[in-house]
Order: sequence, then structure tokens, then C-alpha cells
Amino acid sequence: MNLQRNCFHRIAGCYYDENGEVDGTFNIDFRNLKAADKTKNIAIAKTIPFSRTNDQLRLHQFSKSAIKPGTFWQLLNGMVDCGLKNDAMMDVFYDLMSEEYQSTGPYVIYLFDGVYDVPVKAGDGENLFDSDEVYHFLICAVCPTEGDYEPGKPEFGFLFPAFVDRSGDPSRICIFHENPNCCQEAVLARLLK
Repeated sequence: MNLQRNCFHRIAGCYYDENGEVDGTFNIDFRNLKAADKTKNIAIAKTIPFSRTNDQLRLHQFSKSAIKPGTFWQLLNGMVDCGLKNDAMMDVFYDLMSEEYQSTGPYVIYLFDGVYDVPVKAGDGENLFDSDEVYHFLICAVCPTEGDYEPGKPEFGFLFPAFVDRSGDPSRICIFHENPNCCQEAVLARLLK
């Protein structure tokens, strides 16, 4: 993931003030950003999938009761399907996240819509140029903000659907905590159950 090689199509987000109230939203085509803004946002997005596996980034299974209509799981699937282009759906997501997310100051939720062509592996393990499958995914990054809406390093986030065995698995999600000893338990419960 870099400025020349990234798979993001859209970025959306919501800013919250120190009281947890919405302070503004945005939803734009990632490819229309200036190079400096793309670089800054790619660095934020990369934090989630490239963090320490089984420490900061952990694979979670949705409960059976979570995989049905009317759940957070259905909302996440809808957001993937629409490529973050449904503002009403995004507002529901922001409301649900802010109900559970614990913060001591202002913060921002970033959502990145990505599409990755999974290359076919040859018998010798080498990647071929053909695509085996298209992996459509979301990266969520929650960052504290400072000054004039400047995001700090992500403290929480996720990758959905999880990427398992070279394929997207919508029954699982990879959840990121910058500090693995300080988890967002209420958000985890809302997401997974």
C-alpha cells in the first residue's frame, strides 16, 4: 500500500468532539484526493492490516446470533456492498459506534473501501498475474484528533471481512487495538454478538 499502488476507491468518516457529539462527516472518492492527503490516509489505513498479528490485530468469529438481518454484521455487509456510497447507512454506523466507543477526547472514524484482486498462486508458490478472486473489504480506523481535525495514530479499528486462506471470510473480522491491554470491550460486544 503506497501512493502508486493502493486499492482504495472511497474514504468516509465522522469527526466527534470531546463530548462524543458529531462534529462533521465526509464521504469522497479516494482517487480525487491530493497526493499529500492520499499519502497521509494510506498511512492511517495501513496501520490496521499491518499491525502485529495475534497481538494488536486479532481474528474474531461472529456469533451465530450476529449473522442475521438487523445486526451490525448485516450493516457491515451492506457498507461493503455499496462501497460506502450510502450516506444513511454510514450515519447508522457512526451512531452505533459512538454509542459504545470510549474516548477521553475528540476523535475521528475513518472508513476505507478497498478492492484487491487476489493473484493466483502457481504450483511452485509464485504469484501469477491472473486474479483468483476479488476481495472487497472495509478498513475502519478510529484516531484521536488534535487541533484542526488532525488525526493521531489509530487506537482502534477493524478489517472486514477478514482475509483468511487467500479469501474474504464474512463470518469473521480482524479487530485492531493499538494497546492490546486496553480493549474497547463495549464495541467488541456490539460488533460480534
